[in-house]
Amino acid sequence: MSIVGRVPLAESPDEQTREIKRIVVSSILGTAVEWYDFLIYGTASALVFNKLFFPLSNPTLGTIAAFGTYGVGFLARPLGAAIFGHFGDRVGRKAMLAMTIVIMGLGTFLVGLLPTYGQIGILAPVLLVFLRLLQGIGLGGEWGWCRAHGGRECARQEPGVSGLDGTARLSDR
Repeated sequence: MSIVGRVPLAESPDEQTREIKRIVVSSILGTAVEWYDFLIYGTASALVFNKLFFPLSNPTLGTIAAFGTYGVGFLARPLGAAIFGHFGDRVGRKAMLAMTIVIMGLGTFLVGLLPTYGQIGILAPVLLVFLRLLQGIGLGGEWGWCRAHGGRECARQEPGVSGLDGTARLSDR
């Protein structure tokens, strides 16, 4: 069996640089959208979620509870990184990246459709926490993928450079 079929043709330095820039830009844009979602949710937690999902408690406790649901998303990120890292190695990283984007988008969409405490009672904050858990898992999987993939591609061009440090080096060219 020959290994010739498995060895990629050498790319020119310009093609490699273009490919790395494309990967870095797509990683940054995708992650920026996900973090923007977290920013919007944090703002909504401070302004309206305490009234919509925790109306029976003291307003201060309602705000703390709303920010608690915000924190669930952050606590779920390592779980998402572990899950999608594991399956990314087995199934494929691009498929897992697409799944994380769908999970984040679906979670955000469903939070927008979620009935309030006044409409369905205690189920509303429970569903809110569940959806934030899903969003955190999705963001953890995407962030880990973007860091690993971007770092790997940059390190291929410049050995010894890894992670987002490699993205900063692109401006030096």
